[in-house]
Amino acid sequence: MIEKLFNELGVFEMALYAIGDLHLSSNSDKPMDVFGSHWLFHHEKIRNNWLARVKQEDTVLVAGDISWAMRLQEAKEDLSWISELPGEKILIRGNHDYWWSSISKLNSLFENMRFIQNNYFSYQSYAVCGTRGWISPNKNKFTDDDNKIYMREARRLELSLEAASKAGYENFIAMLHYPPTNDQLEPSLFTEILEKYRVERVVYGHLHGDESYSAGLQGEHRGINYHLVSCDYLDFDLLRIM
Repeated sequence: MIEKLFNELGVFEMALYAIGDLHLSSNSDKPMDVFGSHWLFHHEKIRNNWLARVKQEDTVLVAGDISWAMRLQEAKEDLSWISELPGEKILIRGNHDYWWSSISKLNSLFENMRFIQNNYFSYQSYAVCGTRGWISPNKNKFTDDDNKIYMREARRLELSLEAASKAGYENFIAMLHYPPTNDQLEPSLFTEILEKYRVERVVYGHLHGDESYSAGLQGEHRGINYHLVSCDYLDFDLLRIM
């Protein structure tokens, strides 16, 4: 009764959640439990937690590696699965999202799903920006091809933030799939751009397993709050970030 009254008065605000690496496989043979028994029926765990936490007026950031499908037609069942869950969704591409096609086509598919590539979307007074990202320069392996992709992805991040800034936004949330640094947490073009635009929060995924979770920034660093949201790191739950 009290909650209903508070909702009618507008006391409860919309919430912002994040999760990454859903790795759905409706039309592909990619069982995730090969990476550990905790992945068994992981999509059901995600769905149950999502339904328990997210309301229709909330927004969920999905930080890449969405579907194992190779083509958009094959991915549509996984995308529909996400669309049918509560809330608005804002998604970026992961390194395994080979089905990702033209951004205009993706953004025409679902009324409650927004796809980011050189663009941005609004959440209250914030612009949600982002890109897939890539591995950052490191001492283990970083080829000329890696550098080309790294430079391109850094530019895409800046284009996204630049577009929002030109539209008058001053508050920014950024989404990446890859962590924005190398495993030594050293500065990168990504962190440089994030700091340049004074981004408030950054969510990213890609890291899996206890031995990998420490290879990305977490918590407050140089004025920015970083959140690792790989679904296995979150125990297949969603992280409320605002």
